[in-house]
Amino acid sequence: MIQRIWSGQSWLYILLLPLSFLYGAIALIRRIGYKVGLFRSWKAPVPVVVVGNLTAGGNGKTPVVIWLVESLMKQGYRVGVVSRGYGGKAEHYPLIISSSTTTSEAGDEPVLIYHRTKAPVAVAPKRSDAVKALLDSHALDVIITDDGLQHYALGRDYEIVVIDGQRRFGNGWWIPAGPMRERAGRLKSVNAVIVNGGSAQLNETAMVLAGDMVINLLTGEQRPVSSLNTVIAMAGIGHPPRFFTSLEKKGLSLIQTYAFADHQSYQQQQLSILTPNNEPLLMTEKDAVKCRSFAQANWWYLPVAASFDPIGEKQILSEIKNIIVNSKKTCP
Repeated sequence: MIQRIWSGQSWLYILLLPLSFLYGAIALIRRIGYKVGLFRSWKAPVPVVVVGNLTAGGNGKTPVVIWLVESLMKQGYRVGVVSRGYGGKAEHYPLIISSSTTTSEAGDEPVLIYHRTKAPVAVAPKRSDAVKALLDSHALDVIITDDGLQHYALGRDYEIVVIDGQRRFGNGWWIPAGPMRERAGRLKSVNAVIVNGGSAQLNETAMVLAGDMVINLLTGEQRPVSSLNTVIAMAGIGHPPRFFTSLEKKGLSLIQTYAFADHQSYQQQQLSILTPNNEPLLMTEKDAVKCRSFAQANWWYLPVAASFDPIGEKQILSEIKNIIVNSKKTCP
């Protein structure tokens, strides 16, 4: 129902408008408060790049973070990542992720980023604490923050907004009447706009998520996704239909699909009953990081990587590298 309301297919959003105006007013006051100095932002001694969005729900931020981390590391830069760690609950914060850190402690996205990139990753409700923890233990040239566009308590040097190219901004209203955390006019003040799927507009960089090899959760075997042919698919991400549609476009026949809540935790029995005849169960990599400890032989996941319009990709990386280089020149 909420997706119908947010997409403009239901008039029920009208009932939620009073709460939306309240949300929008609070968000605007906070932003202005930080802008005029009423509230203080903490400025890190190294550049901070924020990868965020204007809407609730999955837009493809994490693949962008992974791409950015890997691209900068290939250029020889030392990169760290910080996150709120949504969905996790650690005994203490800040928490620096290691190979033994679980998703129940740190959340699924930070663990995924750590295992994919091997970059230092820290989580904390107060992102500046996570940044300080990383800088205390690593010599870094730049910090990437996964989400946090609206977390103005942390100063930033470069802002990237990721937009779902199919849904874009829905009905355009603030939460809860619509999907907006901030209004679309905020795009005028960010450094780069990346559009995941759909059609990129003027001054936007087109992105697609590509992945054609599936990996077995239990054995690590890799094979072409087309070799599975018929699968049962599941996804616990911000917008599960996007994953299911991508599988169909790859030629897979989906016996059944199961959409779970974003960041949902899983149990073995809960997922085992989805495949009563031992059919292949295909999930996202974000789901897989929460299931490795009880993986079954018929469970597979599809890792994806972000692919960009070359001109936009070059411009974003060039601008961030210039910020890093200039920050080194100004350091004592």
